[in-house]
Formats: sequence, structure tokens, C-alpha cells
Amino acid sequence: MVVAAPVWLTATIMLATVMQVLDTTIANVALPHMAASLGATQEEITWVLTSYIVASAIATPLTGWASDRIGRRQLLSGAIAGFTVASLLCGIATGLPEMVVFRILQGICGAVLIPLAQAILLDINPREKIGQAMAIYGAGIMVGPIIGPTLGGYLTEVFNWRYVFLINLPLGIIAFLGVAAFMPREETKVRRFDFTGFAMLAIAVGALQLMLDRGQSAGWFESVEIWLYAGLAVSGLWAFVIHCWGSDDPFVNLKMFRDRNFVMGLLFIFMIGMTLFSGLALLPPLLQRLMGYPVIETGLVMAPRGVGTMVSMLLVGRLVARFDPRGLVLFGLAVTAWSLHMMSGFEPGMDAQPIIWSGVLQGFGLGFVFVPLSTLTFATIDTKFRGDATAMFSLVRNVGSGVGISMVTVVLSRMTSVNHEEIASRLTAASHPVRHDMPGLLIGNPLSASIADGLVTQQAAMLGYIDNFVLMMALTLAVVPIVFFLRRPGRG
Repeated sequence: MVVAAPVWLTATIMLATVMQVLDTTIANVALPHMAASLGATQEEITWVLTSYIVASAIATPLTGWASDRIGRRQLLSGAIAGFTVASLLCGIATGLPEMVVFRILQGICGAVLIPLAQAILLDINPREKIGQAMAIYGAGIMVGPIIGPTLGGYLTEVFNWRYVFLINLPLGIIAFLGVAAFMPREETKVRRFDFTGFAMLAIAVGALQLMLDRGQSAGWFESVEIWLYAGLAVSGLWAFVIHCWGSDDPFVNLKMFRDRNFVMGLLFIFMIGMTLFSGLALLPPLLQRLMGYPVIETGLVMAPRGVGTMVSMLLVGRLVARFDPRGLVLFGLAVTAWSLHMMSGFEPGMDAQPIIWSGVLQGFGLGFVFVPLSTLTFATIDTKFRGDATAMFSLVRNVGSGVGISMVTVVLSRMTSVNHEEIASRLTAASHPVRHDMPGLLIGNPLSASIADGLVTQQAAMLGYIDNFVLMMALTLAVVPIVFFLRRPGRG
């Protein structure tokens, strides 16, 4: 693709990408306010998040087909316009049912923005600048989830929860005008829509996302609902693979999975999705519930993580053309693992400085992982598969984040319970804390018992978070062998 103003087109694409990524997290902190305004219970209001996530996951694989069929310029313009209008509708919604419908529309329109942005950046940049292009792309992908909760909390507290959606209006209008001004038209391709293949993949992905989102509240596999989702996910995926294998013009061409770098890259980004987004999901409740930080202060403590990411993105974008990208990935994994080791030493009453520095290091390390990984993943794949490949890359990253968030939630719940029992069993009449700090427990004082239980619960939860950080560190180190299966792209 020949572009007259690649810098301005890149800025336009990244504005659209940041807008979409922000919306995956910006609404989280506003849910209690939405529930009160829309007349929904705390459980019902979670469908505002679930509907968006499921719709986005189902629509993401459509990117490759749609960009071929109607052209990238038309698809990008339509997606930005649809996302902006859906944001406006969410901002003026008066009831939960219409809010869920508008969030589904928002998820469908936003789903194509990230893979489409990656495909366009890969096409408009020569090979020697691919690393820098992926650095810009990665900055939008990684910084969005970090500043989302902070921005959402600020808008909710200072203005109104509706502004977490209305803020997209100026961004969407600018991005739409940018596409119209800077992106050239392309020739479209005649490509049959494999409805059967898409339906099977949609069932598999939708059921998996519902299982991950509803698992904790439904009791996981103690619930018939979760078993139903799991069965649909497995059977849908199996039917999809069998169908695509025997189809002359499948929805997803399985030949692209013959590329070793692409397959290893998918496995790698799945694991990175688990560690990146699960860590971001753990920190806000840890800081607010156990360390007593208000919402806005929580965001300010987490914001330097984005600074670390931005610095590493700018740096590694230049280094990836000069050094073996695999070495840069290994360095990034080492820094990320060290940051998680630092987080495993968190304590309830600690100063903010270690929290900030561990976040900066983690953001720095993940930047060194994401950029060269993206470069390696698409270095050897046939350009005719690029649309489908970027969509699959985005889908797998999102599924990995969903699995990671569900995993750390389960670990936190289970380990908090185990730790509570273990700590409580040590509080006997002969133990030092009981005899010297809480003698009221010896005479059955109910107030002392209540205070003691609260302290035990707090300590048990803190240990549960630490267990999660150790697990995430182990997962980060576990992906190291995958690096050696990646081929270094040829020079020039």
C-alpha cells in the first residue's frame, strides 16, 4: 500500500486503536454508578462488560474477510463511525437492556480496529521499519488498559459515568476525518463468505468468553451453565477445524498455521495476554481494598507503568532492526519476571514507591517482549494471509487475557480461603499475638474476635495476591523455551 502521508495515517490509526482499547477497561470503575442510574443489580450490570467482550471476540475473526471484500479504507471508516455512534448511544442509554444492545454494537464495530491497524501498519512500512511500526502499535495496545481505569475513575467522580462513553465522540470524529484524508482506496477482492465456518467459530469463541466471564460467579464446573459453555466451545472449535480442513474456500485458511513463527507467536502472545491483563486486573482491588488507596490515587500509582512501556517501545523500535529480536524478547521476559518477583514482596502498609517502580519495570519489560514478538510473528508469513493472521493474533491475545483474569481470580479466592484457615489455626491461647495483642480473645470478647477475624482475612488475602504474583512470574519464565523455536527474519 502506497501512502502519501504515512506519519499522519499512523497517528490516525493509533487514535482509533487507543479509543477501542480504552473502552475495554474504562467502564469498569463506573459500574456501581451505572447500576444505580439504570436500575440494575450489581450482578446484572456486569453484562455491560460481558456483552462488549463477547461481541468483540466473535467479530474479531471477521476482519480478514471484511477488509478483502469491502476494502480496508471503507471498513476502517465504517468501524470508527459505528463505534462512535454506539458510544453516543451508550452515553444516553436510560435502561440496562438498551445499554447491553449498544455495547454489543460497540464491541462489533471496535473488534476490527486493532487487527486492521496492525495489518495496515505492516503494509505501509518497509521491512526495516516494521519494528518501529510495531512499537507504535504496541504502545497503543498496552497503554490503553493502564490509563483506562484512571481516566474512567476521574470522569465518573468529577463529571458523570456517561462521560466514559461520551469521551469517544471527539476521538472518533478526528479518527474518521483522518482516515478520509490520509488513507488511499484499495481494490477489493471477490471472496466468498464462509457462513458455516464463521458460525462455528463464533459459537466456540462466544461460549469460551461466556465461560470465562461467568465462571467465578456461577461456581465454575459445579454449574450446569458452565458445562454447557465448555461443551459448546469445544464442539464448536472441533467442528470449525474439520470444516475448514475440508473446505476449498474456508473462513480461516489453515495453511497459515504451517508458518512456525506465526504458530509460536500465537502461543507466546496467549501467555503474554495472561500475564499482562491478569496483572492489571489484580492491582486495583489490591491497592483499594487492602492498601486503602482511593480510585484516582490508584490510577496515579499505576500510571508510571505506562511510562515504562512508552520508553521501552521507543527504544526497542530502533533496536529490533539492529539486534536479534529473540535476544530482546529474552531480556524483556527477564525484566518482567523480576518485576513480578518485586511484587511478591508487597505488604499492606508499604510505601507507594516499590509499587510504582515494580510497575515501571513491568511496563518496560513487556514493551521489550511485545514489539520484537510482533515482528517475529509476521516476519515470514505470506502477505496474502496478513488480514486473517492479524485478526487471529488479536483474538488469541484477548482469549489469553480472559483465561489469565479468570485464573488469577480463582487462585485469589481459593488461596485466600486456604490461607485464612491456616492463619486462624495458629491463633491459639498460647500464641504470642493472642496473649499480648488481643487478650480479649481469651475471655471470648466478641469485638476482639471480630477485629481478629478482619486482620486474619486481610493477611490471607494479601498472601493470596502474593501467590498470584509468584504464579505469574513462573508463567513468564515458562515461555522462555518458545523463544528458541522462533526463526530470526532475514535482513534487508
